[in-house]
Amino acid sequence: MTWPELDWGDVENAVTLWLRPRHIGVRVVQELPADLETKLPLVQVQVTPGGGEDGTTAVTLLDVESFGASRTAMWELARAVHTSMLALAGHRSGGLVIDSVASDARPAPLDYGNPALRRAVATYRLTSRAQAPA
Repeated sequence: MTWPELDWGDVENAVTLWLRPRHIGVRVVQELPADLETKLPLVQVQVTPGGGEDGTTAVTLLDVESFGASRTAMWELARAVHTSMLALAGHRSGGLVIDSVASDARPAPLDYGNPALRRAVATYRLTSRAQAPA
């Protein structure tokens, strides 16, 4: 699989697959459910504008949103997810090799407009390439 055959959703999927087993009891999704406040704790992984590619290696920007029922729960989840994101560098996930992970914006609270939940958002820059066939 060459890079042009991949789409940016592959990076979302690779990160989702990486986070799920590391955060048992937390929903890790790429799209938010309509009844979000009943699905907490929850993490959303989403590609954001930016990044680029050189034909082999891609640089992708991802927003990772951590939702909790309280400010304390939000911070605990955001810190744990931040640690997991940085640990992804040098690993394979979802058919991709993730060469590097850096935080462009560390987790920070961002109002969601719903008093039943709290949200922290972080932005990560991932360098990845397709995994060579076995």
